Amino acid sequence: IIEGKSELDTSMITGESIPRVCMVNDEVQSGLINVDSVIKIKVTKLYNDSTANKIIELIETSSDKKSQSENFITEFARVYTPIVCVIALLVFLVPLLYNFIINFSTGVTMDISIVKTYLYRALTILVISCPCAILLSVPLGFFAAIGKASRLGALIKGSNYIETLSKVKVVAFDKTGTMTKGVFEVVGIHHAKMSDEEILKIASHAEFYSNHPISKSIQRAYKQRYNKEIDKNIIKDTKEISGFGISSNVNNKTVLIGDDKLMDLYHIEYIKCHDVGSVVHVAIDNVYEGHILIRDLIKDDAKDAISELKKIGINKTLMLTGDMKDVGESIGKELNIDEVHAELTPQDKVSVIEEELKKLSKKIKLAFVGDGVNDAPVLKRADVGMSMGALGSDAAIEVSDVVLMNDSPLMVSTIIKLAKKTMRVTYENIFFALFVKALFLLLSSLGISNMWLAIFADVGIMIICVLNAIRLLI
Repeated sequence: IIEGKSELDTSMITGESIPRVCMVNDEVQSGLINVDSVIKIKVTKLYNDSTANKIIELIETSSDKKSQSENFITEFARVYTPIVCVIALLVFLVPLLYNFIINFSTGVTMDISIVKTYLYRALTILVISCPCAILLSVPLGFFAAIGKASRLGALIKGSNYIETLSKVKVVAFDKTGTMTKGVFEVVGIHHAKMSDEEILKIASHAEFYSNHPISKSIQRAYKQRYNKEIDKNIIKDTKEISGFGISSNVNNKTVLIGDDKLMDLYHIEYIKCHDVGSVVHVAIDNVYEGHILIRDLIKDDAKDAISELKKIGINKTLMLTGDMKDVGESIGKELNIDEVHAELTPQDKVSVIEEELKKLSKKIKLAFVGDGVNDAPVLKRADVGMSMGALGSDAAIEVSDVVLMNDSPLMVSTIIKLAKKTMRVTYENIFFALFVKALFLLLSSLGISNMWLAIFADVGIMIICVLNAIRLLI
């Protein structure tokens, strides 16, 4: 910035919910939105070095680094199919070769019925070993899980993500819009010399012409709590003091509303607030009247979401935010999150996730839950990216693997539990089918089993496995 002072909305880049005051010599990133005064900005970097372009590059490189989980059924079929074909071939050829050697040494011609017997056994083995039960029930189980998830309010973009979700042991969250509502609300009025209604009335009238998120929250609180409208006729001479607050004449009284710096500017003694949040001091005719505490509220089910994750075996929870350190740590402590990283840029978030991934073994996966443009690179880099579908940005929804349509963090544990159940049912079907087929293969190789039993071992087991997989829809 080479001239002027203003407040910039940084939420698209950092996720920080409160506009940031910037002045001469401060560096401004591309993607920030000016919400206040006129400023002159000197461009110091080319587009290729801009923050916006770096986010695009981060998404692309994150995609390259992300390991792709191959469907279990593909790996299984690659091993299973050649093994059973070789077994059938050996059941047919080995006895024939043995009989041929015996008959050749004695000079006896081999009976054609022997060839028919072992050919029948080999064909029976191929029927028994047909992997229809597994090839049908396993994909059906994944499709049933995707259907159940959509009914619960989550869109899973592929069956391979279900397999990855079942291995998740570390879950990282964004803060604003993910664990918090992303909307400012008045949570307290402290040290007021007048009633709460009176101080909110004065503050909301003084802030009436401001589009600042904090101003809107004060006006909303006054209307909702006392069901009263703002009277524009008593408001005069409203001035925005850039980076400090507002001066306004309300009902023929000079009202000053702003932060600590505004009080210092007018040499008004004030009481500091020790609670975490945005503090708005109110002074009337240069006399301090108290302050209003405003905070981005935690979602109602956020604490339960962390608790449920720990119940289902999640080893570690993290919160990554571009917000201030004291705000992030306060919310992390309230939610019982294991580790909080604050004041992060999109690049910093990716770095934190990559460091966490280095600590994990190949069998343990990491999921990230976010909602903003600044979360898109991390959503792409994590083993599983989960985005908020209702309030989330298009970029976050596009690159994520799972979309939570109801924006509830509690849905994360629900989807992980569903993934674990899906894999459990999948393994049940596989082991049951293999056990029965192995038993009938043994009986067939000994000549005990016939083609009718082979058909049961194929079609009958397939029906049982399919019915077991359909349980996932319930």
